[in-house]
Amino acid sequence: MQGDEKLTGLRPFYVMEITARSKAAEAAGRSIMHMESGEPGAPPAPKVREAVAAALELPQHYTHSAGQIELRRALADYYQGQHSVEADPESVVVTMGSSSGFILAFLAAFGRGAKIAVTRPGYPAYLNTLDGLGMEAVEIPVTAAAGWRLSAADIEAAYAREKFDGLLFASPANPTGAAVTREALREIVETCARLGVRFISDEIYHGLDYRAPSVSALEFTRDAIIINSFSKYYCMTGWRIGWMVLPEELNRRTNILQQNLFIAAPTLSQVAGRVALGERDYSEAQKAQYAINRHALAEGLAQFGLAAASEGDGAFYAYVDFSRYTNDSLSFCIQMLDEVGVAATPGIDFDRLNGNRFVRFSYAGTRATIDEGLNRIGDFLRRR
Repeated sequence: MQGDEKLTGLRPFYVMEITARSKAAEAAGRSIMHMESGEPGAPPAPKVREAVAAALELPQHYTHSAGQIELRRALADYYQGQHSVEADPESVVVTMGSSSGFILAFLAAFGRGAKIAVTRPGYPAYLNTLDGLGMEAVEIPVTAAAGWRLSAADIEAAYAREKFDGLLFASPANPTGAAVTREALREIVETCARLGVRFISDEIYHGLDYRAPSVSALEFTRDAIIINSFSKYYCMTGWRIGWMVLPEELNRRTNILQQNLFIAAPTLSQVAGRVALGERDYSEAQKAQYAINRHALAEGLAQFGLAAASEGDGAFYAYVDFSRYTNDSLSFCIQMLDEVGVAATPGIDFDRLNGNRFVRFSYAGTRATIDEGLNRIGDFLRRR
């Protein structure tokens, strides 16, 4: 990871590099508290695993490029049940996680050189994917003082400074856990429509809102691109299965891109996804544990004088200002891993300008991991 600060454009996904380093330490016999990745500690629901085991007895052929019609219909039912909106199964494309959804969305809706606005801090793959596709990210800063929440006024001001073609926005957000209200999301959607900006709603953390029900942009418009995934709420990160809901005019182009870039999402994962949609009680039980972890982590970090370690609105992250201890979050995280065996993600993954002061912790694991992680963090900070 040395010398990465000199790179421009495409940069490493540092959380993956920290994870690789932590796995190597574990392989050498060390005990590691994993608080770096947004990966639920629990497996998928038992009925999901049972369905996949039964499906293994059948041939695993490619599905329709847009996904199994049974899954697409189930997803349409999901939007009716959770958001009281109709979604045509023909507008749904099942993807290889949200990651391929971003690629499909960018290529289907924009041309080479397009400018897409994203929040800063924000998910690093947004910037790296746009760079790899020959597009340009326009970063809109959000602040701790505003609860890390994007507003319609922020969009207006950013657009006045530099026009952009699209806005990619997540609520709840990674790394901050910030979520906007229903009315704020409506204002964001309406502002984008008025400015002629294509809105892409990253809803991967839906279901993991702690203060109010998750709100989909589909409740306000049919012109947005909706991207979601089974990874987080349904505990299926390694299954690489997600979906998109598309405006009608993008259906054909997106399907052609899917055929050529990915063929189709994994068949077994589609079987798993269809069953997972009906196992929300299991997912809600996992969420209840995250809520306990969320409070324990915030309280524990506050004992170290980290006043900014507040409980987020959703997801399962704490984005913490460590400026009293370091101005180099990457070195700080490497040292913390090497010295006390706590893996966390440096803020520069999410904010290339000011992330040197921040560290992101995931509380998606077990309570035991949170408690032992806090003990070790305390030991590490007392040494500094």
